[in-house]
Order: sequence, then C-alpha cells, then structure tokens
Amino acid sequence: MYNKIIILSVLACLSCIPLFSDDVFGHGLGADQAPPIDFAGMLVTVSTVMDPSDITVGEVDRANLQIRFFDQGTDTNLESVTYRVQVFQAGELLAREIFYDKDGELNVQIRPQDQCFDPEPWRCTIYQGARDPISGGLYAQGSGVPVIQGPIFTKGGLYNISVVIEGATSPKTLVAEPLVFDTFVSIAQEQYFAIPEAFGVPVTIKTYYDDVSNFEFKESDKSISFQMPFDWAPDYIDLVAVVHEEIRIPKNYEPYSIENDFIGYVDGVQVDNRALLVDPYSSDTENIIHFLVTGSELKRINDVLGPDHYDSKEMFFELVPQGQTTENGFSTTFENGYKANVAWKRTYGAGTEIPFQITFFDANGELLKDVNYAISLLDPNGQQIYLNIGDETAPYLGVKASEGIDTQTVYILSEGIYTMSLALTGTGITNWESVVLSEAVFEIGKAGEPIAPIPELYGSETSIPGWIKNNAGWWADGQIDDGSFVSGIQWLISNNVMTIPPTEQGTGSDDVIPGWIKNNAGWWADGQIDDGSFVSGLQWLISNGIMKIS
Repeated sequence: MYNKIIILSVLACLSCIPLFSDDVFGHGLGADQAPPIDFAGMLVTVSTVMDPSDITVGEVDRANLQIRFFDQGTDTNLESVTYRVQVFQAGELLAREIFYDKDGELNVQIRPQDQCFDPEPWRCTIYQGARDPISGGLYAQGSGVPVIQGPIFTKGGLYNISVVIEGATSPKTLVAEPLVFDTFVSIAQEQYFAIPEAFGVPVTIKTYYDDVSNFEFKESDKSISFQMPFDWAPDYIDLVAVVHEEIRIPKNYEPYSIENDFIGYVDGVQVDNRALLVDPYSSDTENIIHFLVTGSELKRINDVLGPDHYDSKEMFFELVPQGQTTENGFSTTFENGYKANVAWKRTYGAGTEIPFQITFFDANGELLKDVNYAISLLDPNGQQIYLNIGDETAPYLGVKASEGIDTQTVYILSEGIYTMSLALTGTGITNWESVVLSEAVFEIGKAGEPIAPIPELYGSETSIPGWIKNNAGWWADGQIDDGSFVSGIQWLISNNVMTIPPTEQGTGSDDVIPGWIKNNAGWWADGQIDDGSFVSGLQWLISNGIMKIS
C-alpha cells in the first residue's frame, strides 16, 4: 500500500506492444505510404521515401526518391514492376514517365532545375537512364539510377507523387487494371521578414506547404500572424496529413525566449497543445516554434467554424507569447543511451490536465527527429491512468514526433509519485526490430509549486523528492520496518530518482541501523534538520556497507 511504503513498480507491457492491423497507411517526415489495394489475393501498397528526408529549397541539388511496391501483409516486394510516376504540385503536372525495376524497389534521382518559363512545367522536365526494351521503362543500370531533372522541389510546398502500377511479376505482364497510389511529400521553403517595432528583429518562416504572406506583428501583445493559401473543403482535408510551419526568431529577443509560454491559433481557433511545439535545440542562435497541425486537428477546426468555413481558401496563423513561466521536469535514459526530457509548466499540477512536453535526444545529445514512441503512465497506486501507442491507421508503431518534440496531455487527479514509461518504436515509417524502453519516477505536486529537480536535467548534486519525508517519518515512527526503508532508498538512488554526492561503497556486514540515523530521519521529516544532515546519514549507511547500491 502506498500510504505505508514506497511503491516500486516497473511497467513492462510496452515491450509487448501489439502489432496493428494490416490495413494501415500514413505519413512520416519525408516519407509516405498509400492506402493498400487488393491485388491477386494480396493487400499491396506503395511507399515513397525521400533522401534527404527534410529538403529545403535551394539547399540540395539532387535527392533520391525511393518507390517501393510490396505486399503489406508479408512486407515482401513484388518483382519485375512497371511504374508510371507522376509528380504534381497544387494540381499542376511537373513530371510523368515510365520506369521499370526488377526487385520492386525503384530509386530515381531528382535534380531540381528552375528557369522554366513554359506555361506547362512538365514540358521543361527531362529524363535520363537506360530504357528496358520490353516494358519501355527507365531502369537502373550498373551504379547509375534514372534521373528526373526539371522544376521539381524548386518551390516549397506539398508534392503529390502519384504512382501507377501498370505491370508486375514480369516485364511482359500487365495488370488487368492499373493500380493507382497517391503519396505526398513536403518540401520546405524559407521566407524572411522583420519586426520594425523591435528594431528590425529578423523572423524566418519555414513553410512546408505554400508561400506565406501578410506577415504582421502586434506591439500590444507581441503576437505574430501570417496567412497561406489553403483549401478547407472537407474532401481535401481528408487528404492532408499535416500542415507544418516553422517560426524562427533570435534567442535574444525576450518576448520569444525559451522561458516564455505560447498559444497558437489557426483561423481564430486555438490549436491543441500537440500542434504547437517550441524547439530551442536545433539552432544555436534561434528559437523555433512549430505549428504542426494534423489532419484530425484541421477537421476539428472545420467542425468548430462550421460549413461556412469550407469555402475558405486561406489559412490564418497567429502566435501569441504568454509571458515567462517556470517549468518542472525530469530526464530519463533509454536502454540504448538515448534520452528524453519531460517538462511541464509549473502552473499545472494535481487536479488539472497537464501537458507533458517530451523531447528526444540521441546518444550524442542531438535532437532525435522523426521518431516514433509509445507512452504509459502509472498513478501512485500503480494503476495505469494513461496509455498511448499511436494511431492504428499509421504504418508505424507508436506516436509520431516528427521534430523530436511532442506533447501528451494527461489528467492528474492527485499529488504523489507517478511512473512514466516510454518506448522508442522506430523512425519515419520504419519500425525497429526491437522496442527500446525507459522508465522514470517523478513527483506531481500542487499547481504553482516546484518539485525537486532531477539531476540529469538540472545538474544538482543532491536531489531528494519531498514525498520521501513521509516515508522517513513513517520509518522513524515504526510504521514501516528497516528493510522497507532501506530497499526504497536503494531503489530511488539506483534509478536516479534521488541522488547523493559520490560515496565510497563499504564492505561491512553490519545490517543494524544505528538509532541516531532513525532519529535523524524523524527530525528531517519534521523539518528540524536540513537535507544535508539527512544525506550524511545515508552516506554513512552506504560507506559502512549497510546500504548497498548496485
């Protein structure tokens, strides 16, 4: 029972996350997978993957487009495939050509080239590569791959890569009816603005959808707004996976410093916490605020605004700083050395819905982008109160954190010690062979109150969560025995919930705890002695071999 002893529970269920239904499709960063189609007793689909995955106009002179045709049930490629590949942007045809590949995995090099003045851009596109004498399609020969060179990826926005399968299993075999698969990739474009009211502070908007315009800064609330062409018709919304815009502002501009909180609006409707992410890690000089508005959030906005909104052809963004706020947080390490920082504003606490912002890092401390993960939360009684293992309609396991940052909002009923388990499941639309786990124990207090910092995140030398005083008091009063007290402290130290200064491990065999240490614990619980005195007692237990830390 938690009201008497420290509950030590490790959630292992995330390591056995069930596989989702085969009927899945969806988008990743620089990758997409189309809905499957019945073909010859199989569910077949097409995936498209860009390399590099995050392309900004003007920064690359070539990119690899991988197109894969496979049986989704067995994850096996079909052989000898004839593809008709078409590239569109905003409904305008940019390229159309036939390709052939023996193993069902086609690679095509895209070479962006602007300076096309023809009213029909596809006429400017040229193709290179060997041509198969039977299927008529361009194919890879030796180390070379087919090339598409033209006005593709020369402008930021959403590109539709339409793949039509015209033949499979043999270069001579045509399918009875061509199989059509639509996939989408986003290309970024940077646009530059300034805030005259703040002595020309530069603002960069990186758009992954379309050109933005009507940039405005309001001195009264320091808000930034802009708009972008967008079709709000429900049929079109069904096709949109995400609308992604980045606002980049110098770190030294105080209203947009990392210490501030922010609220975002799309067409006047406040977006969900998950749609607005703040990234202070990716740039040394700029803070980046992401609008990541998913398809489901777009539908919600349409529902809020009603049918009159369906005819709108613009999307209006507004970002409003809310002033400086402080955070609670902790850090947790995965089995492979990756880490996650978890933080929430101190204005949230027990009795509220808490938006936990989770940021992922690789073993080198770099932001881990386009990662998929699952999350579970246990309350102080060891009961699971939250579980999110992702959308069943996605081609990957877990929740997508395309920028390496995500927010999970959980209602926390009461103060106490909670356990969060995280599982890394893959990247992009690729699942890892094994799930990578981490677990952290942390405290939730009253709204507005700080919790004891976790050393990995804040670097403090001594960290003692306040609730341990209850346990120490129960031990001093004889309500729990020596073994329960020592076991709890051992677990807390070995799992980095509580740290003390380095102490040499003793080799003694004396398992009797001196009475003065119990007195210390009682006095500390009553506030009569400070943390340092209590820690000194724990150090004595370790150095004399009574408490052993593995």
